[in-house]
Amino acid sequence: MENEQLQKFREQLEGMKKEIITDVEQTLTEMVSQQGNIPDPNDRATIESDREFELRLRSRERKLLDKIELAIGRIDKGSYGICASCEEPIGIKRLQARPVATYCIDCKLEQERREKNLGK
Repeated sequence: MENEQLQKFREQLEGMKKEIITDVEQTLTEMVSQQGNIPDPNDRATIESDREFELRLRSRERKLLDKIELAIGRIDKGSYGICASCEEPIGIKRLQARPVATYCIDCKLEQERREKNLGK
């Protein structure tokens, strides 16, 4: 992969990382500002439900942040865009759609097929 393409992917990954960190900071600020006595049980339940949803989202984003860090590390090591299974290049369109991808589309489809069959 050309250096120009790698730099674009790095910028995209860094942008995703920055967005996640901003969202986390915003969530923390909102949660701290909502502290207080909420006498109405329905309001309290709604707020708790909203918090739980936000925390689930942030948990998913934390996992994505880990994948982003690993992808940036692969760029640094020179292995970005190489399938972890077959060691063939991952298609540019796949990386554009999912810049944290570690498998080419064929290996990913095969992995999902195996997982589906094991789940039955």
